[in-house]
Amino acid sequence: MSALRVPQAAHDSNLTPAQRRRAALAEVDNAPFGWYHIKIAGVGFFTDAYDIFAINMCASMIGIIYSKGGALTANQELGLKVATPVGTLVGQLLFGWLADVVGRKRMYGVELMLIIVATFGQALAGHGPGANIFGVLICWRFIMGVGIGGDYPLSAIITSEFATTKYRGRMMNAVFAMQGFGNLAAAITALCVTAGFKGVILKYSDHHHVDYMWRIIIGLGIVPACIALYYRLTIPETPRYTMDIERDLNQAEQDADFVKTGKFEKIEDQPVERIEMPKASRRDFMRHYAKWSNFKVLFGCAYSWFALDIAFYGLGLNSSIILTAIGFGSSHATDPNQKVYDNLFNTAVGNIIISIAGLVPGYWVSFIFIDSWGRKPIQLMGFILLTIIFVIMGFGYSAILNNSKGAFVFLYCLANFFQNF
Repeated sequence: MSALRVPQAAHDSNLTPAQRRRAALAEVDNAPFGWYHIKIAGVGFFTDAYDIFAINMCASMIGIIYSKGGALTANQELGLKVATPVGTLVGQLLFGWLADVVGRKRMYGVELMLIIVATFGQALAGHGPGANIFGVLICWRFIMGVGIGGDYPLSAIITSEFATTKYRGRMMNAVFAMQGFGNLAAAITALCVTAGFKGVILKYSDHHHVDYMWRIIIGLGIVPACIALYYRLTIPETPRYTMDIERDLNQAEQDADFVKTGKFEKIEDQPVERIEMPKASRRDFMRHYAKWSNFKVLFGCAYSWFALDIAFYGLGLNSSIILTAIGFGSSHATDPNQKVYDNLFNTAVGNIIISIAGLVPGYWVSFIFIDSWGRKPIQLMGFILLTIIFVIMGFGYSAILNNSKGAFVFLYCLANFFQNF
């Protein structure tokens, strides 16, 4: 067995710095499947999905309290739902750049703090002559979006740089799969809160208690973020960044041990052993991606993500609207209070069904096949089937609804399934 395949080789003083670098990276690449980084990064993705899609259920509650007629206008709903995705665009660019400049570890946790503060701000948002509730919420949701946008590249790159070669696909998939649970948790929370407030909703015709409900649902998004914050602030820098950017070989070897033991030591008061390697410049970057063979990989990945997010946000943020439009679970009660309760309850139930029947299974079926079947075949299959499903749902909308609402819900769940598989 070669020295580079033996984990202890990374700490062998007889090896040259270049050999020690390769040995340390071999420790990461050949390590067994581990859940530690999946849990740390996954809780962040769980929080991201919860915070983004909780507004799906809360929008109707906010409309009952703060809009004339008891429902949001198209512009109000658009503002509440679009503010976060706009913020994620800013956050991805900002935190992605900062992660390369100052390091993954230094930024990991900062974006979570931003999410916590913005979520807290939404839960306490006020309304008055000098501050419109919708303007305040849109502002906070944009800031929250910046934090969520920062979490996307940071969690993905930290997981990938700590991932083993054999299980890299499954580790990345498991992190992203937590979005399905986050979406499901938001719907379950809305269901529980609605059931808990049933008595006062049916008793008071002004529905002022609904104002407590949406604040509780959104505010609970702080809980998983706070759980993950400590661990994010205490994990080591990724060995690849420490070696190739900071060029600190001794510390990188300690960071690589974290994959095996879950522990690492910060080396203090010791001369830094630098690795002499050519440093890539912006000109190198431009020269590399000037070649079509390299650029098409970047463009293909970026465009696939763009196309996926159209389905991800389009379906996820508007599932309540679609359920209402097709009359799924609509209340036939004559009592206005009972009708408000039924609509809120049924919207939560509908979102739970969509999550359980489509979102969550799609992620985990992909988890099973991604390292055996391959990334490209799964991606091609997903986009082809999504195209077929959307064509059927769009052009056959009226015909399907006239015959069976259940069939439309099935197709909608199927779209959510293949969006993630």
